[in-house]
Amino acid sequence: MELGHQAFGGGQDCTFETILRRHELTDPVLWKLAEAVHEADLEDDRYDAPDAPGLDAILRGLSMTPSTTRRSSPSRAPCSTGSTSTTAVPCCSASLPPDHMTTATLPPEPAVTPPDERSRVSADDISAPDATASPPSDAAPDTRAGADVVPFRSALRAWFLISLQTFGGPAGQIAVMQRALVDEHRWISQGRFLHALSYCMLLPGPEAHQLAIYVGWLLNGRRGGLAAGVLFVLPGVASLLALSALYVALADTTVVAALFTGLAAAVVAIVAQAVVRVAGRALRNRVLVGVAVASFVSLAVFGVPFPIVLAAAALIGWYGKRNPELARPPAHKEATDGPEPLIRDDTLHTARPSTARTIRSLGLGVIVWLAPVAAVAALTGIGSVYTSQGLFFSGTALITFGGAYAVLAFVAQQAVQTFGWVTSADMVRGLALAETTPGPLIIVVQFVAFLGAYANPGTLSPWVAGVLASLLVSWVTFVPSFLFIFLGAPYIERLRHNTGLTAALSGITAAVVGVIANLGLFFAISTLFSRTISLDDGPLALQLPDLSSLRPVPAVLVAIASILLFVLRWPVLRVLGSCAVLGLGAGLLLPGLT
Repeated sequence: MELGHQAFGGGQDCTFETILRRHELTDPVLWKLAEAVHEADLEDDRYDAPDAPGLDAILRGLSMTPSTTRRSSPSRAPCSTGSTSTTAVPCCSASLPPDHMTTATLPPEPAVTPPDERSRVSADDISAPDATASPPSDAAPDTRAGADVVPFRSALRAWFLISLQTFGGPAGQIAVMQRALVDEHRWISQGRFLHALSYCMLLPGPEAHQLAIYVGWLLNGRRGGLAAGVLFVLPGVASLLALSALYVALADTTVVAALFTGLAAAVVAIVAQAVVRVAGRALRNRVLVGVAVASFVSLAVFGVPFPIVLAAAALIGWYGKRNPELARPPAHKEATDGPEPLIRDDTLHTARPSTARTIRSLGLGVIVWLAPVAAVAALTGIGSVYTSQGLFFSGTALITFGGAYAVLAFVAQQAVQTFGWVTSADMVRGLALAETTPGPLIIVVQFVAFLGAYANPGTLSPWVAGVLASLLVSWVTFVPSFLFIFLGAPYIERLRHNTGLTAALSGITAAVVGVIANLGLFFAISTLFSRTISLDDGPLALQLPDLSSLRPVPAVLVAIASILLFVLRWPVLRVLGSCAVLGLGAGLLLPGLT
């Protein structure tokens, strides 16, 4: 071995670094190893030769638990230039920052206990790290089915706090989970988090809700997934239920009508922003642009059913899987360095998929999902509004690809034109209310159900009917997300590099751009014009605005909301609040124009 110290860049390099530089070795693992040796050297004076502690640290490294509390070392002196050791791996640069060990790298600063304290290191110090700290680097966390990676109470507390912050649609909800679970608690790595998200996007339903269930399942098994999923939607369900009741009771008053005029104008701009954002991420080439345009024309001009549009887009993507632009998954920004997470990139859940388990889970899940609908049908009749809503929204739960905006065009069309549960103005106002509550935006279907049942209560009280319908529709909308994750999670890793599925998802995502644009057109016409003209001639199925019925106040408010969102880049909640105040002022001052 070549020994000796040399100066590079004004500082002292020890033997190991000298060798790496001289032979132009750039492997990051070697440099991490050198960093680990040096850090141990600086804080351990067990041996006379300064190189020997590094070897000692390496030999003991895999059996040491990284300390969760590092000792500060304000002054870091360079290695001695006169000492050598023929049996030691020498130290290296003294100024590199510390890092935690992963399965691919070695720790730059293992927790080295001083000589007089080594005998007092207990088993608890090694086998029982804090729940929010990094696990021992020589063993992955226990990911057996049913095992808790973190204490269940700690997970419940974290999910509850997350549920109170889930405003701003799926982007905001995913950002909240990213900050809490990846950056703060360090319970799951960035790569593992994005891996879960990418496959949740393949499923129908709200992807942020499914991501919460998935991560909860990884952390605490099925009970963790159940707790995470329930807590994620509970505040939104409770909030929108209360707002639906207030809307029914007070919607005819001038004050409330003026408030909703401002909120509806904000929603038009918010949907336009969603179109721009999704298009920027999804339309990577001319094929995908063509899919988006075709989906918009199919829906807006020809009235093609929403499921057919999505199925056609998926087929186009699937058959175009040889195109690398279609088969390439979206790029994600890497997470910043930090303490090692409990669930690392290379940690996989050990639950093994089996046909018997899948059949049992599927059977039980379908029974749990549809049992309330069957009970309502038995008690109120097949033709009741409750049964109709339960069946309809059970179906929409299976086609909600691409987020809430994508399916809301279909829901709005059916709820307004086919079933008559709400008016187009009610639909826009309901979306505005859903934007102001935490949880997935698809919760707006609860508002639709409340109004529809309140207007057609049957033998029940209107208030009881509204609450019953809201809870039933919430149940059939969100339960499938649990079923999809618990059924599919053990199989997900097998699909990780499936280019066909990735290409199909690219096609669906492109179609979603056209779907959201169609939704925006629907909301804009409903908000800006008092009357519309139906054009249903042959293959055409259009709703055109009556230009003479333009409403000036909503038009001005839409322009203001667009400036706030696109130019000033205000957050959604601030835009909604500002437009509500402006709408209230206009309604009180100019009641005939709103």
